[in-house]
Amino acid sequence: MSSPATFALTDEDAAKMLYCETHNGGTNVNFQMKQYVFKSRADGSNIINIGKTWDKILLAARAIAAIENPADVVVVSGRAYAQRALLKFAAHTGATPIFGRFTPGTFTNQAQKNFKEPRLLVVSDPRIDHQAVTEASYGNIPVISFVNTDSPMRFVDIGIPCNNKGIKSIGLLWWILAREVLLLRGKISRQTGFVLEDKVIMPDLYFYREEQEKVEQEEQAKEVFSSAAFDNKMDVAQPSVEQKIALETAPITDWASSAWDNNDANDQTQQGQTPAPALGW
Repeated sequence: MSSPATFALTDEDAAKMLYCETHNGGTNVNFQMKQYVFKSRADGSNIINIGKTWDKILLAARAIAAIENPADVVVVSGRAYAQRALLKFAAHTGATPIFGRFTPGTFTNQAQKNFKEPRLLVVSDPRIDHQAVTEASYGNIPVISFVNTDSPMRFVDIGIPCNNKGIKSIGLLWWILAREVLLLRGKISRQTGFVLEDKVIMPDLYFYREEQEKVEQEEQAKEVFSSAAFDNKMDVAQPSVEQKIALETAPITDWASSAWDNNDANDQTQQGQTPAPALGW
């Protein structure tokens, strides 16, 4: 049986949380979140106690590991920068992911094509994923959520206090939660670390990377255009035009200055008319 020291917060995990700014809360505090606030800064922002964050992560991991079928655990995230972490969590733990827009009626409308009856729901933000949390309350589905200091706690059974709005913070927390779930299931151990199929799963695998990839591509494009070939100002052969098309224009005359003769106009009109055929009776 595992000793309590096995599940204690290590200095390495605490350093990761501090580096990813997991402890940074908002300026507003929900009355149910006051117990998780360590202190307030001079600018009005609040600091979350990462010791209590760790305790809630262990509690959430026990609840997830208690589900016999991993597919009965549904993870939902409406935030774009949390969807990568959500998909990685689902791939490593076997949970069912729902990312993007949550279709109303997924947990309540049995006639819907994507109807699901999960035994446990995990969301990134109860405010963004309020539709899923509300429908889970109708079906008596327990809800685990990452919550900030100003997050609503209604219908949330296990709230993990953290900075759920930071890109690195939310990715790190999904990574820690997946590691603790696999540890309780016996898939990994503290000695080997987070290793699956002889591959070390690092926290940055759960981080949102789309914007970072765009920046890297732009930097690579700048390096290409600023290469030595362009610095030396390579001479580019210009196409030579041997023949030139001579465009001659007719002289423009003033038609209003010429005299008008009515007799000439009548003669031209008569010449243009066709005589009528003679009719013989």
